[in-house]
Amino acid sequence: MVKLTIIGRIRDGMPLAQGLRYVNEDYNNIPLYKQQAEFILKEISRGSLEFNHPKMTIRLDHQHSFNCLVACGVCFITLCDSTYPRTLAFHYLDDLRQELEKFQSDDQLVEKVTRPYSFVKFDSVISNIRKQYVDTRTQANLRKLNANRGQELDIKIETMCSIIENRKQLDYMERVVMAPQIVSPIWGSRRLEIIALKWTPIGISISVVVTLLLWASLIMADYVVLCS
Repeated sequence: MVKLTIIGRIRDGMPLAQGLRYVNEDYNNIPLYKQQAEFILKEISRGSLEFNHPKMTIRLDHQHSFNCLVACGVCFITLCDSTYPRTLAFHYLDDLRQELEKFQSDDQLVEKVTRPYSFVKFDSVISNIRKQYVDTRTQANLRKLNANRGQELDIKIETMCSIIENRKQLDYMERVVMAPQIVSPIWGSRRLEIIALKWTPIGISISVVVTLLLWASLIMADYVVLCS
């Protein structure tokens, strides 16, 4: 069953539409699922989640999976039961893609959006298309399943745990790179600079004198030995 749908812009991870909420046994978990879907959208926009294929399935747990379709700078995400046929899930997302193309009166409408979930009127479109995919045993859905029977789906598989872990590692690396180097206020002070400028020449002169005295003492020692 299709339980949640979010459509977003890939360029910056801006969510455009989310569909209507559906009252079911997972209604209390919908805010969490929505947050996870927005996280996936943001990871795709950052480039942290490699999307070499236009289709991806992200396993959330043993009961649910996110199915994602990327096309024309837009990401279509839906949450389904793990038992729901992926073929139908991606048919559903592709139907949304086609309807979104019709919905845009301006080819640049998606790029002009400045506020999250601005496509409020498209929510009802999502709801109407979703109704067509609730029952997997309708004649239309059975035809779609049979048409793809025996064909291997070109879908990338990921897990939510691996995506979250990858984000934690990237955040840690960013913090390490951006962390300012701690410099002692003593060594970075103007007073120390003045002292160094004043005493460095004196220190060098003393070193030269000591070196000459040592050299002279060695010569005198050799002379005494030769004369004795």
